[in-house]
Amino acid sequence: MEAVAENPNRTKPLKNPNKQQPTQIPKPHQPNQFPSHLDTANVSSTARTLCDILTRTSPQDIEAALSSSGIHPSDECVHEVLRLSYNYPSSALKFFRWVGRVKKQHTPHAWNLMVDLLGKNQLFEPMWDAVRSMKQEATLSLSTFASIFQSYCTAGRFNEAVMSFDVMDRYGVKQDVVAVNSLLSAICSEENQTSVGLEFFERIKAKVAPDGDTFAILLEGWEKEGNAAKAKTTFGEMVIRVGWSKENVPAYDAFLMTLVRAAQMDEVVRFLQVMKDHDCIPGLKFFTNALDIFVKQNDAVHAIPVWEAVVGGGLVPNFIMCNAMIGLLCNNGEIDRAFRLLDEMVLLGAFPDSLTYNMVFECLVKNKKVRETERFFTEMVKNEWPPTGANCAAAIAMLFDCDDPETALEIWSCAVENHVKPLDGSANALLIGLCNLSRFTEVKRFAEDMLDRRIKIYESTMITLKDAFYKEGRSASDRYDSLCRRWKDHVKL
Repeated sequence: MEAVAENPNRTKPLKNPNKQQPTQIPKPHQPNQFPSHLDTANVSSTARTLCDILTRTSPQDIEAALSSSGIHPSDECVHEVLRLSYNYPSSALKFFRWVGRVKKQHTPHAWNLMVDLLGKNQLFEPMWDAVRSMKQEATLSLSTFASIFQSYCTAGRFNEAVMSFDVMDRYGVKQDVVAVNSLLSAICSEENQTSVGLEFFERIKAKVAPDGDTFAILLEGWEKEGNAAKAKTTFGEMVIRVGWSKENVPAYDAFLMTLVRAAQMDEVVRFLQVMKDHDCIPGLKFFTNALDIFVKQNDAVHAIPVWEAVVGGGLVPNFIMCNAMIGLLCNNGEIDRAFRLLDEMVLLGAFPDSLTYNMVFECLVKNKKVRETERFFTEMVKNEWPPTGANCAAAIAMLFDCDDPETALEIWSCAVENHVKPLDGSANALLIGLCNLSRFTEVKRFAEDMLDRRIKIYESTMITLKDAFYKEGRSASDRYDSLCRRWKDHVKL
């Protein structure tokens, strides 16, 4: 470790484990990309003092400055300083060497932080020097190699990440499925590198049996890349190798979402049914994301079987999902299904709100379901969720058109009593509806009340009223003229 501290910036090829030059083009290291004590909250005073020494003292004077500080850092403080020193690897190494002299022995976590710090700065030869020192002190673990895998993959040096896996058993760390998954995760988390992960998987699967997590990592990679064909192949192999299990939800989520995003909706429904037949269902991650896509595409045809399969399999949708599904059903005229889901919401622990009721009410109005509109309006009022202003206006117009003026009047009264805003649309729909029925006395009475309430009566409505009143003769025209004068005064206000 002495050599590491003296020359942390060596860039010669690694002697171990990777004698070959990598085939990938390494990513350039971006300086000052990590948190420091200057931009991190709640840094302990001791750690901040030590970080100030590391960043403000010339390199050749750092160890002397640390020694003269009189600080004997705790293990926690050492860890904190290392976490905040990724932007200053040379200074961090000097600090690490000084701590080794002061405390005689480093903690395993401090070693792991040092390996990670060097790796993230692409100082791979010093990193391996540290690993060899850790081996001598028997502090190596899978966490150490997980950090190495990630550092190489972040740098775009995937061959070296794989070769690190190949030699880890020489350092006393077992090449088990957890190690395989750690390397796979590091590879597949990088953009468009799942094929590299698959290549490693194909080579290692005979030696180390994969588990559900192995396939989940690959499937999540294919999902990110949008490769439905590869996802199907990987999923098929997963079923053969590890079988069906309720524990493999992440794999099911990733696979089905890949198909959804590839617009293979029929395949989604088919595979979902196969999963259900084997007593397996995806999780809320798939359900939420898929439902969001179905709603955006207004696709009730596929949303319905997916909903029935997943909910029927025991997954409980939340309130937002129930509302989204009801909205989708209503937009597609599936009013009976919307009613059933509305009734089921309470059983699912999701209580309908104003949006829920108004989506169903709007659907009933649009489809001119007169009797259902009347009954549902009564239920809405009983549950203290009155229709919105827009829904009141649409319902009043529809009910007059469908010969149910009394319910239209009830809705108007409800809107006024509950201070529903805005009232203008409902008011004008009411006046037009009454006028078309030649109920002129009521038209004048309601219109005057509306003006008293400073509700806006449209000019187009007044023109319609004028035509109807004037056709009724002198008496009716006089009543209109009186109303019109009040309306003009109201408009001037």
